[in-house]
Amino acid sequence: MSSSKMKFGINYVDTKSPLHKLNGITKFAFFMAWVTVVLTTFDIRIILAMIALGLTLLKMTKVPFSSYKPLLIGTVGVLITNAVFMFMLSPQQGSEYMGSNTVLLALPGPYSITQETLFYLVAVSLKYFSMLPAALVFVFTIHPTEFAASLNRIGVPYKIAYAVSLTLRYLPDVKQDFVNIMHAQQARGLDLSKNAPLYTRLQNVAKILGPLIFSSLDRADEIANAMTLRGFGRNNGRTWYNQRPLTRQDALTLVVIALVVAAAIGKKVTDTQLFWYPF
Repeated sequence: MSSSKMKFGINYVDTKSPLHKLNGITKFAFFMAWVTVVLTTFDIRIILAMIALGLTLLKMTKVPFSSYKPLLIGTVGVLITNAVFMFMLSPQQGSEYMGSNTVLLALPGPYSITQETLFYLVAVSLKYFSMLPAALVFVFTIHPTEFAASLNRIGVPYKIAYAVSLTLRYLPDVKQDFVNIMHAQQARGLDLSKNAPLYTRLQNVAKILGPLIFSSLDRADEIANAMTLRGFGRNNGRTWYNQRPLTRQDALTLVVIALVVAAAIGKKVTDTQLFWYPF
């Protein structure tokens, strides 16, 4: 695996897109509303619409596709693995939810593949995947300090807000540490290429994660000491350089967000079935 394959990021990228112009409070409300809507539904029609909207917003950020392509591919791989394990642990879960049993492939024991279980696994996997585009839009478009100022403005203590800001700023450093450790391990003969068996590659990745965790703990300790030496937390409040006022566009967006969340909760309350099943 060459370094060229690691040219991706999960940090703020200022592309001057329309989404970047929104206030941090608006972006935070959007993300929380997105999570709320996803958690309140298993309706695959709504989930597919949200995925389409999320990918459209992701494109609107003007962030190059190469920056988040590995994350999309990795997420899809994890969701497929998760679906396999869900089937192994509860092969008839879909039939129990849908109230019918249409066998597509008969297998020994309870592991016959049914149409209902396939629909259930697809719906759940898409539900999880629908979170990713919104999360990427949030991370790509919100400046860490602006976000901290926004949180503090809505009543979050500034110490907590600043900790969130540091977390967002730290994501690129984690990625860079991963790349550095990976290169060091490859120099020692660790094989992460496609030539190695899948199980061996997973073991080798685990050998990277260990040093990455310890380096992250060391860096966190250094940051804490630096903040203590600078008198962080001595006062009850602070001023923010990147604080921005709410605009008319922010107000309209927040109104739309509130209406959508209210509609989602209303649909959840009135629905008589957990899943929408058209067959």
